[in-house]
Amino acid sequence: MMSIIRYNPLREIDTLQRQMNQLFDEVFLPTERSGDRLAFNPMAELSENDEAYTLKVELPGINPEELEIQASKDSVSIMGERQDTRESEGDGFRRTEFRYGKFHRVVPIPGAIQNTEVKAEYEAGILTLTLPKAEESKNKVVKVQLAQ
Repeated sequence: MMSIIRYNPLREIDTLQRQMNQLFDEVFLPTERSGDRLAFNPMAELSENDEAYTLKVELPGINPEELEIQASKDSVSIMGERQDTRESEGDGFRRTEFRYGKFHRVVPIPGAIQNTEVKAEYEAGILTLTLPKAEESKNKVVKVQLAQ
């Protein structure tokens, strides 16, 4: 009996996207683990509401006590290092796609923030920063008086 193999273009697109992401990482992101080069650039997501910006950064496997977070008026800097804690297995085989080493990510914020009021949480490998907007950045509606 002959089996029918169905062509799935979505699977091909997914494979192509993963290959393009890997190529982009290899070409544009520094990957050396020695010296002052950075090992990886963590992914970030920035959202906004009326009162604050929320910055989420993917940092799985990072010890939160070893993170250094700095907030200026218009950007956030996050530095740290992902340690490879796994021992060498001698003659055994190991293949990893994890990135280990130092990272430093600076995320520009589109408006001014109250950097002394930033709140940070780390849960399930996601660093979440709540960045309250500075008064001048909030969308205030002010009644304008018409000159007579």
